[in-house]
Amino acid sequence: METYKKNSVITGEYDKDKAAVCVNGTFIGKENDGVIAFRGIPFAQPPVGKFRWKEPVPVTASEAVCEAYYNGSSPIQTKLDSERASLYHQSEDCLYLNVWTAAEYIGHKRAVMVFIHGGNYGWGGTADPLYDGHNFVKAHPEIVLVTIAYRVGIMGFVDLSTVPGGEAYPTAGNLGLLDQICALRYIQRNIGSFGGDPSNVTVFGESAGAGSVSLLPLIPAARGLFSKVIAESGSVALTYSKKECRKITDMLLKETGARTMRELVALPTEKLIKANEKLNDCNNFPERDGIVLPENLYEAYENGESLPVSMMIGSNADELRYWIQDVGGITKYRIMSRVLFNAVIKQMKDMDRRRIYSFLRYMSQREPHRTWRITELFNELLFRLPAIRQGQAHAAHGNPVYMYYWKYPSAIPYMGACHAVELAYVFNNLNETIYTGDNIDPALAALVQQMWVNFAVSGDPSADGLEWETYSAESRKTMVFDTNSHIEEDLNRRERRTLMPLLDYRINGNYIAAPVEIPESVKLGAAAAGIGIAMLALWLAFRK
Repeated sequence: METYKKNSVITGEYDKDKAAVCVNGTFIGKENDGVIAFRGIPFAQPPVGKFRWKEPVPVTASEAVCEAYYNGSSPIQTKLDSERASLYHQSEDCLYLNVWTAAEYIGHKRAVMVFIHGGNYGWGGTADPLYDGHNFVKAHPEIVLVTIAYRVGIMGFVDLSTVPGGEAYPTAGNLGLLDQICALRYIQRNIGSFGGDPSNVTVFGESAGAGSVSLLPLIPAARGLFSKVIAESGSVALTYSKKECRKITDMLLKETGARTMRELVALPTEKLIKANEKLNDCNNFPERDGIVLPENLYEAYENGESLPVSMMIGSNADELRYWIQDVGGITKYRIMSRVLFNAVIKQMKDMDRRRIYSFLRYMSQREPHRTWRITELFNELLFRLPAIRQGQAHAAHGNPVYMYYWKYPSAIPYMGACHAVELAYVFNNLNETIYTGDNIDPALAALVQQMWVNFAVSGDPSADGLEWETYSAESRKTMVFDTNSHIEEDLNRRERRTLMPLLDYRINGNYIAAPVEIPESVKLGAAAAGIGIAMLALWLAFRK
C-alpha cells in the first residue's frame, strides 16, 4: 500500500494531457501503461468542525490546479489486518474519490462504473489495493472506473436524536449513504472531463457496498444519478431499526463523557478515534429512520418505490466461511455456530423452528458435518434469500434483474466460495489473493469482468455465447459462476421454499443485545472480525 501523502497545488507548468477540469479545480493524474489514475479528488467539503455529523456539503468552485497523485485519507476506523484501508492514514477529512480512465479514450463518452466498498459499515476505504482500478481499466478501456469513500462507524451511522441538541442532526444515522449520493452528484457534474458518460452510470458494491447500492434506489434524492446497480453479497436486509441504533449512541456518550451535541461536536478527533476503538466492533448498519430510508424496505420494493434501474444481484455459496479466519480458526467457528444457532431457535415460533429443522434434515444429505449445515442456514437467511426477495420485488415492477450465485472456491482451507472471494476477479487484481488463495481461474475472471462490463455498457450482461436471462418470480434464472459457468432454473428451490418466510423476522445481523452467554474465548475472537458482518453477527435480531 502506498505511503500517505497530501496532494498539493501546482503553481507551475503541468501536463494538460493528464488534466481533468472539474468544478472544484483542475486535477492532474498519473499515467501508467496507458491508464491515467486520478487519486484523492475531494467531492465534498471536509466533514469536520461545524460539519461533523452533518449532511455532506458540496465542494465550492475553484480554478486551482492540483495534484491527484495520492489516495485521500481513510475514514476513522479500528485498524485490522484484514481491512487494509484501515492501515492507511485516517482522518475525519475523508470524502475523496479516485478515477481511472484510458488515456487514449480521453474525450470519448464511456460507461461509468462507481464502486462502493464494503466493511460492515464500520471499515474500509479507497486505499485498499484490492480496489485499485488500473488492471480493470487496462483490460476494459471502454469503462471509466470510480471508487468513492464515505463516513463509516460512529462518524457515518449513529442516531443522535436522543442526545440534547440532536434535533439538528436528523439524518446522522445515514450519513454514509448521503456521502455516497453527494459523490454521485459530483460524478454527474464532472465525469465528462474524464471521458465518462453521466447518462450511463452503474453503481456496484460488495457486502456493505452491496447493501448501499440496494438502498440507494429507495432514496428519492438519488434519482437520476445512476441507471444500474450491481449488489455483490448484500441487500436491504443489512439495516437497523431506530431502536437498535440507539444502543451505540448510549455507548458513545458513556465512552466520551459527552452529554449534549455541543459537547460531542467539540470533542477532539483523537478522543473520537479512541472511542471508536472501543465501539467499532458494534457499529450500526444504515437506519430505517423514516427520513432517509423507509421503515419497511422489503415492502418499499414490493410497492414499486425503488427507482427504475436495472439490477444485478447475487451471493456466494459459502459466505459465512469468510469469518473462520477472523474468529480465530475452525474450532472457535464451530463453537460460535452452535451457540448462536441455539440462541436463534429460542426466538422462533414453533412453526418456524420446524422449518429450520426440516432444512437441516434435508441438508444432512449433502453436508455430514453439523457446522456446515448451520453455515448453509445462515448463508440463506443473511445473503441469498434477501437478495432473491429484493430482486424479485424489483423485477415485478418491470425492472430488469439478473441473479447470480458464485460457487468457484477459494484455495484457503475451509473457506470455500466465501464472502468477498469474487472481488479479485471483478477488479482483475488476480495477485490480490487475500480471499482467493492461489487457485485463481483466469478464464472465469475474464468472463466475470466482461459480464460486469457488458451490464454497465448496455444493461445486458450476456457474454461469450452465454446468455444471462433476467430473473423474476415466474422465471427464476440464476447465473452460476464456477469452472463451467451456466444458468440454472430456480436454484436451491427447496431451501427457498422452506426458509423464505423467515425473512419476516427482519434478519439483519444485530448481535449487541443477544440474550445468550457466549464463551469469552469465542467472543474475543469474534470481536476482531472486520469485513462485512462479523462472525459474532450470526446472532440474528428478530423484529416483527
